[in-house]
Amino acid sequence: MKRMTLNLAAAIALTGFGIGLAPAVTAPVPVRAEAGLKAEIASGGFVTVEQDHPTAGTATIAEKDGQTILEFSGDFTTARGPAVYVVLHKDDSVGVALDEDDYVTIAPLESFDGAQRYIIPESVDVADYSSVVIWCEQFNVTFGFAAL
Repeated sequence: MKRMTLNLAAAIALTGFGIGLAPAVTAPVPVRAEAGLKAEIASGGFVTVEQDHPTAGTATIAEKDGQTILEFSGDFTTARGPAVYVVLHKDDSVGVALDEDDYVTIAPLESFDGAQRYIIPESVDVADYSSVVIWCEQFNVTFGFAAL
C-alpha cells in the first residue's frame, strides 16, 4: 500500500480550499430544535412517603412530538400493591392520604420497576401540578412522590 505524506505548505494550501485537516474556527451558528426531540419541562427524584412502600427513581415531564409525556427513569422502583396509580398532585409535598380535589389520575402504574412512559392528556395543564405521585387507590396510600 502506498503511504501518502503531506507537508506543511500543502496542508496550509488545502485548508484554504476548505479541505483542511483540522476544522476551521467559525462563528457559532444558532441550532434549530429538530422535530421529535424532547424538551424537558420538569424533573424530580422520588421520595418514599409510606415506609412500607419504598419508592425511588426519577420522574420527568417533557414535550415530544406535540405530546406531553411523563417518564420514569430506568432505576425507578416502588413496592407492590393493588390498584396502584400514577397521579399528578397540586402540592410539591404529599402526605400518606390524598384528597380527591388535589390530584388528577394519569394512568394505572405499568410496572413496579424500570423505565416507563405515560402520555399526559391534553386536557391536563401540567403547570397546575407540582408533583408526580405513586398512589394506591384501594387503601388511599401514597407510596412515594417526586416534586417537580
